[in-house]
Amino acid sequence: MSLRIYNTLTRALEDFSPIEPGHVRMYVCGMTIYDLCHVGHARFLLVFDMVYRWLRTLGYDVTYVRNITDIDDKIIKRALERGMTIRALTEEMVAAMHEDLAAVGIAPPTHEPRATDHVPQMLGLIAQLERKGLAYRAPGGDVNFAVRKLPGYGKLSGKSLDELRAGERVAVLEGKDDPLDFVLWKSAKPSEPADAKYDSPFGAGRPGWHIECSAMSTALLGEPFDIHGGGMDLIFPHHENEIAQSEGASGGRFVNYWLHNGFLNVDNEKMSKSLGNFFTIRDVLARYDGETLRFFMLRTHYRSPFNFSDANLDDARSALRRLYTALDGVSPAEGEIDWSQPQAAAFRAAMNEDFNTPVALAVLFELANELNRSRSPQTAALLRSLGGTLGILQGSP
Repeated sequence: MSLRIYNTLTRALEDFSPIEPGHVRMYVCGMTIYDLCHVGHARFLLVFDMVYRWLRTLGYDVTYVRNITDIDDKIIKRALERGMTIRALTEEMVAAMHEDLAAVGIAPPTHEPRATDHVPQMLGLIAQLERKGLAYRAPGGDVNFAVRKLPGYGKLSGKSLDELRAGERVAVLEGKDDPLDFVLWKSAKPSEPADAKYDSPFGAGRPGWHIECSAMSTALLGEPFDIHGGGMDLIFPHHENEIAQSEGASGGRFVNYWLHNGFLNVDNEKMSKSLGNFFTIRDVLARYDGETLRFFMLRTHYRSPFNFSDANLDDARSALRRLYTALDGVSPAEGEIDWSQPQAAAFRAAMNEDFNTPVALAVLFELANELNRSRSPQTAALLRSLGGTLGILQGSP
């Protein structure tokens, strides 16, 4: 059975076929690093770590790019609040992010580009859009993308321009020809620190958020590439705008498969500092180990809404302990996974059907029950090996 993926662009499950046989090129929108990672970040980072691991299990060579946004309004504001340079703040936050992700078993990507290292590529892309008449310079110094000049805008979100316009909350155009237009280059403000400004043919300023990902992904993966991922909240406007500026510049296809994970709620409510239900990864790791958090998140299908709660975490910890208890006292046999074995085949079928981790985990519990009866080294090996493809069951019972 071949891998099938739900493609947000086509709204359908599709057989996965990489552009280059045996090689998958994947880009995931990463962190804007002005603060510690929260559990919502853990969700999407873990989802695409799972995808990355499974693609490699299937034998693909995977080039995985996950970017870092290290220049942004929130970053500038936080650096000023803390009386430090933007670089000092972002270095501190990147180190904290890496520490947190390692604790949850999230593997490093192949490349982790930073936006500030790719400004020349962004400027080149903006210049190309301007030459094609898809970008214009606003009176205040910004450079904007002219949405209505690109046919097909809205194909990822499935909305027409009029529907998108009706949902906009725009009181002031701020130099835009149309409220739907978005900024490619933001002109520098006198109040902004010197390290927030970059020289360009359009004047001093910094890139808009959307142009960053288009420039970094194509610089490292080429165009088109296979998979682009991120949270469901990025479908519009971020990913819609990525498609517009990338395909507007190249005239060709940007990405073949778009993957989006579902929203995270806390006790069935949206996570929010104002509601007092906001948790960083470190808050959770102070009470639960990283493998429990990982296992907990894998129990929900990546496209489904995810409900975070202490009760659900406690249940996940107990369930994970049951798997480890089954392994206790049995030395696993040597050897690789025999995919013809019935449970292994069922596990692979689940993962190949749009990464169905809940069904795959159910197979692990079937194996644990069998292991409790048989105490078989072969069954123990299979349980550990299948768990390892998901980044679990690699510790001591």
